[in-house]
Amino acid sequence: MDLDAFTAVHAPQWDRLDRLSRSRRLSGAEVDELVRLYRSVATDLSTVRSAAPDPLTVMRLSQLVGRAHARLAGAHVPAWEQARRFLLVSFPAALHRIRWWTVAVMVAFFVVAVATGWHLAVHDDLRNAVMSPDDQQQYVDSMFAQYYDPGAGFAAMVWTNNAWIAAVCVASGITGLGPVLMLAQNAVGVGEVGAVMAVHGQLPLFFQLISPHGLLELTAIFVAGAAGLRIFWAWIVPGPRPRGRALAEEGRALFTVALGLVLVLAVSGLIEGFVTGSGLPWPVKTMIGALALAGFWTYTLLLGGRAVALGETGDLAPDRAGYAVATAG
Repeated sequence: MDLDAFTAVHAPQWDRLDRLSRSRRLSGAEVDELVRLYRSVATDLSTVRSAAPDPLTVMRLSQLVGRAHARLAGAHVPAWEQARRFLLVSFPAALHRIRWWTVAVMVAFFVVAVATGWHLAVHDDLRNAVMSPDDQQQYVDSMFAQYYDPGAGFAAMVWTNNAWIAAVCVASGITGLGPVLMLAQNAVGVGEVGAVMAVHGQLPLFFQLISPHGLLELTAIFVAGAAGLRIFWAWIVPGPRPRGRALAEEGRALFTVALGLVLVLAVSGLIEGFVTGSGLPWPVKTMIGALALAGFWTYTLLLGGRAVALGETGDLAPDRAGYAVATAG
């Protein structure tokens, strides 16, 4: 085959396909023409590859065919658009759907923490069995305050630990027991520390050091526990959906929570690493923590409420999640 002659004959079609595939808007007739030229140039590419495989011509036609295919099939959603949708739609929708579960987990957590703290505070033998009197004094005098060592390393350590706890709560949700054990363990731990600090007259210091970051940090853990328990509930009470479908839909939607909480816990980690142990006045530190918590709930209720009203659940789009067979019910 004479490649030069072949190129001279077909070049006008190639140029026309290039212009159409680069055009931002196409009329109906132009779309039809684009489809026709796409098929024709794809045939030309196959002919050149088999009869006269010139590298430059093959590369040019491959680019033309690829660009036209992308225009016809539709380009992939840019990464920034996926991130925007996650932050403004999917994540807040998932948070909004489990808001009452989060409140219930929060209430149960504080009931366990306060009950544990009060019980240990009034029973010296039990408290001393958990921590010896000398260790209690050392903990109150120095160890509790020294734990909050300002710096990026400390913030990263706290973030990693809390993100792991949140992920375990969500991932073990199907068992129903995993989130309960994780939350109960943390509630008892908070109660034990509170009891030791209260008995030694340092309860104000306890709240001063835990409030700046703890308001948002504990809320994130409550959300993770709520997400895990909601997955378990979808398995036990699937409603009108088949059990497998209910579990899949809730699992995908609520794993969105686990991903989003990584960002929430990063904020609380920064507060714990750079605010809690800093030299700022305690009212300022507590105000920063309160503002962070208020921002979280504003985000959940406003953006999440709007997303849920539009039918969002936090689940993947059907073309990514897999279309489900219609069921009666």
